[in-house]
Amino acid sequence: MELTSSLFSRRTIKIVKFILTITSLCVIILFLSLVGLYTFAKIAGPPPIEVPQSTIFFAADGTKIGETNHGQKRYWVELEDISPHLVEATLAIEDQHFYTHFGFDYKRILGALVADIKALSKVQGASTISQQYARNLFLNHEKTWSRKLKEAFYTIRLETNFSKDDILEGYLNTIYYGHGVYGIEAASQFYFNKKAKDLNLSEAALLAGVPKGPSYFSPLVAYENAKNRQELILHEMAKQGRITKKEASIAATQPIEFAAQEAATIPKIAPYFQDVVKSKLKEIGLDEQTINLGGLQIHTTLDPKMQKIAEEQFEKTFPKNSQLQGALVAMDPKTGFVKALIGGRDYNASSFNRAIQSKRQPGSTIKPILYYAALEKGFTPSSTFRSEETTFTFNDGRKPYTPHNFNHKYAEDDITLIQALALSDNVYAVKTHLYLGMDTLAETTKRFGIKSPTAEIPSAALGTSNVRLIEMANAYSLLANGGKNIEPVFITKITDRNGNIVYEHKKERTQVLDKDVAFVTTHLMTGVFDDRLNDYTTVTGHNIRTKLTQIYAGKSGTTDYDSWMIGFTPNLVTAVWVGYDKGKKMSRTDERQYAKNIWADFMEKSLDGTPVRSFKPSSGVIGVYIDPETGLLASDKCLNRRFTYYVKGTEPTEYCDGKRPDELDLDKEPNRKEIETDDTPWYKRWFDWLN
Repeated sequence: MELTSSLFSRRTIKIVKFILTITSLCVIILFLSLVGLYTFAKIAGPPPIEVPQSTIFFAADGTKIGETNHGQKRYWVELEDISPHLVEATLAIEDQHFYTHFGFDYKRILGALVADIKALSKVQGASTISQQYARNLFLNHEKTWSRKLKEAFYTIRLETNFSKDDILEGYLNTIYYGHGVYGIEAASQFYFNKKAKDLNLSEAALLAGVPKGPSYFSPLVAYENAKNRQELILHEMAKQGRITKKEASIAATQPIEFAAQEAATIPKIAPYFQDVVKSKLKEIGLDEQTINLGGLQIHTTLDPKMQKIAEEQFEKTFPKNSQLQGALVAMDPKTGFVKALIGGRDYNASSFNRAIQSKRQPGSTIKPILYYAALEKGFTPSSTFRSEETTFTFNDGRKPYTPHNFNHKYAEDDITLIQALALSDNVYAVKTHLYLGMDTLAETTKRFGIKSPTAEIPSAALGTSNVRLIEMANAYSLLANGGKNIEPVFITKITDRNGNIVYEHKKERTQVLDKDVAFVTTHLMTGVFDDRLNDYTTVTGHNIRTKLTQIYAGKSGTTDYDSWMIGFTPNLVTAVWVGYDKGKKMSRTDERQYAKNIWADFMEKSLDGTPVRSFKPSSGVIGVYIDPETGLLASDKCLNRRFTYYVKGTEPTEYCDGKRPDELDLDKEPNRKEIETDDTPWYKRWFDWLN
């Protein structure tokens, strides 16, 4: 019996020694493995961290107008810009030993294991903030040993190469808070419409509970669940000494106000403009993923004030039940910066951008470009053609062509170029077009930056070749800026997530038009608003003239299907189109006036409070008083007179009564002092300037 007992005892000792030896070897191997793993992680360096972030669009004044995120709102903020309450609440509920462990909380792992064994199911998690951050960055959420090993490795790399504050900052900027919102800054704005640094204790504890189960603890979906978890977090914070019990009690009972949630995902501010910006980003060379989730900051040219004015004018002008559509482009002619853009009446109903994508007949708005070409070829504001119903016949097999004036009104006499433009005489325009050669207008539109081709046909003088609204706005900008080439600009600068400049617009302007001829053309276009230029019919700007307090150059255009109004000051060009989408004729007279009224109201409200500015003459022009009926110098015997500019050397030298003066002061200019005074009545400013 004693022998058996002795043998059993020795065998037991051997087994124990064997177990201890194996255990020691395992511990040593584990230790060496961990040391090796940490060493390798250190040598391997930090893992590449590319966290998707929302691309933000800004207006010219720095205000946010939209973002691109494909359903994921993400913003990155520094740890110091996050409410301390949120930081403490997150640590209390997610990883209270975060600052003392090295990526893994072994006590918590053991406790979770025991709890799971007792419940015979997984009831308690043990992932640290570092582990969750590694999983969020590099892995999916599948429950496999392969994924867990990769998670452990990435966790070690994070802990080895980054500080605790860096890891915590990254975690708080990438964790999912539900409703497509990633990161605490986006969550704070989404739930409370405030920055993360401004969260109070009650709000912070509520948000800290959401990542556990965003669909289960979202206060917008399951308020009671969210409230219970908030109270649990506050209790844990007090238990761990992060706050007092009194603070926890007050925060638990504090009322919470949530931000109003927008049901629509369509951008509310200038949606058509934002679409153009996104297309321009691709032209710059940015790929789809970078645009959507690259954390870019896109600085645009949009003027929110002007955009709002434009939208208000559309809302005011169009009847609600009308199928009429409209578009508007407003530009700075000196820079090409697009200040406002509307591509249709309702983006929700149709995202088709009529300002950019649609091609329509511009009608008589093409005439200033035609007359610019004529002035270059030797015409002057005094050049005359007879205004009468005319049928043009051709020797090249073309059919005869008979243009008509509006309401079939003709002077039945010679009229001057200055009258022809103001009255929009179609016969004069076609005669000019044919006289110059039909290729002249086609080539000139290209010089004005119009990429849509102009057909070499007689009716092209009346705007029968389709163009885009933005092309016409850009073309008129060349007249407004004295003939320098520009392109519509939507983006001024792009920076990446680190503040590095990815793109910056560079202003490159060259003289492409004759600056003297451009100025003379511009001055002729002011006659559109001068009722005294003719007595057989009214000028085309007659019905909006009383609205205008600034000095404008402009031109309207009307076809059976389209109504246009384009005009400008030295600092602002605006083009408006109104018509039906599917080729329906504009039958009502008032519908044809919508474009003019939108243009006039938009320009006046946009320029409200700014000084009245005249167009500055170029050095190669000279101004004289003429009789607009004859194009000759005005004398006391002439019934009418208008101060008109000519390219030097082309001005008239005879008076309208046929006499030649002994002394002619051709350099005489009207006194402009009064028109630059803000409180001078509009009619006095106009008559002082035009007379």
